[in-house]
Amino acid sequence: MNKKRFSTGKWAMLPVIFALAWPTMLEQAMSTAVQYVDAAMVGRLGAAATAAVGVTTTVNWMIGSTVSALGVGFLSFIAQAYGAGDQQRAARVSSQAVLAVLCSGVLFTVLPLALFRQVPVWMQADPSIRDAASWYFFILYTPMLLRAASIIFGTALRAAGDTKTPMRVGVLMNLINVALNYLLIYPTHSALGVTVPGAGLGVIGAAIASAVSYAVGGIGITIALWRHPVISPRGQRLRPDWEILRPCLRVALPSTLQRFGTSFGYVAFAAMINALGTVPLAAHSIANTVESAFYIPGYGMMTAAATLTGNALGARDKRRMGDVAQMLLILEIGMMLLSGGLLFSFAPGMMGLFTADAAVIALGATVLRMVAVSEPFYGVAIILEGMLQGVGDTVTPFYFNILGMWGVRILGTFLCTRVFGLGLTAAWGCMIAHNLLLFALLAAHYARGKWNPLEARS
Repeated sequence: MNKKRFSTGKWAMLPVIFALAWPTMLEQAMSTAVQYVDAAMVGRLGAAATAAVGVTTTVNWMIGSTVSALGVGFLSFIAQAYGAGDQQRAARVSSQAVLAVLCSGVLFTVLPLALFRQVPVWMQADPSIRDAASWYFFILYTPMLLRAASIIFGTALRAAGDTKTPMRVGVLMNLINVALNYLLIYPTHSALGVTVPGAGLGVIGAAIASAVSYAVGGIGITIALWRHPVISPRGQRLRPDWEILRPCLRVALPSTLQRFGTSFGYVAFAAMINALGTVPLAAHSIANTVESAFYIPGYGMMTAAATLTGNALGARDKRRMGDVAQMLLILEIGMMLLSGGLLFSFAPGMMGLFTADAAVIALGATVLRMVAVSEPFYGVAIILEGMLQGVGDTVTPFYFNILGMWGVRILGTFLCTRVFGLGLTAAWGCMIAHNLLLFALLAAHYARGKWNPLEARS
């Protein structure tokens, strides 16, 4: 373990923080860009194709969130063992992560493949697109074991300070996805005078492209984990180690419940937005797409927050824990002020990239400028939640997120849109109020010192 990289000086933490954060930011930026490209490629096939791909999106979110939540359970303990220089314990935790991949991967392969015909029906898809939606869903979940490996093993590597390997694998996955989309979705055609071969599989081609990219990503991340000098599970016995597994699951369970609760909240929120009409729905959809790119700095720094606080806790270094927390918050506020300022300034232009409808652009720009003002506050909440994950506390974020989602966003949006007849700006106001409440609750928790186990023990 190289202890020199953990200097106690606050400003000396800058290189470490950015070394952990920038690969995750780039990975997320690439993923966001590919989502834009995917949507555009499938969109060229028509509204029916877009609907067939999108109808099971919320189910995909829920399954992906569940697997990601399991990863959070191992993140804290790998980061702490790594920070303490306890290589044997880190490898033991990593071996339990392998069991989590096997169990979750098999479960979320068997269930979707068994229910692939029913899921579009449950999601109330139009009968004309149910067959395409069913097969898209089926193909997407055939490599779920490898997809689970990509998610959980990627989290394990980040917990040990390696954010570059998941970034490289993520970039490779995205490039494969885009290339195969182009070759599989469209038929053979001419581009710039050159004949480009194509399979012409449409929606099925898009599903195959995604499945192949997931499989490649899972294989790449698994190889990287097995080769890691500290947290490799190589040589460990793959059986339940309850000394390790119980505390990991105690962290993972609240995180899983939080993801489920917020996923259902997003479904309810979207349903209320859908009822507002075509222009508000279009403005909301595009504004969400635009907004997601401006949260990349926040979520990139969240990885650094979880890893570094877990390392500091493992090393029992109280001063480093405080230095890390302060520098993360200073950097996050600065980055989100810049991000929010750019979003506020360029909101109409960003909306114009996706639509030419003046009414949609105006409404979307309004809600984007509203949320831009709140971005620094939400950025602080993201960092504080990451710090809590690093020290193994997922119960506090669970309570705060569920309260904000259902007590403010959902209830507030219902009252505003269904009772008082207000529109999209009121609904986004409720979303912003949810974010501000989350900031206030987490900031108060941080100010009291309750987030830091080393403070509590001193």
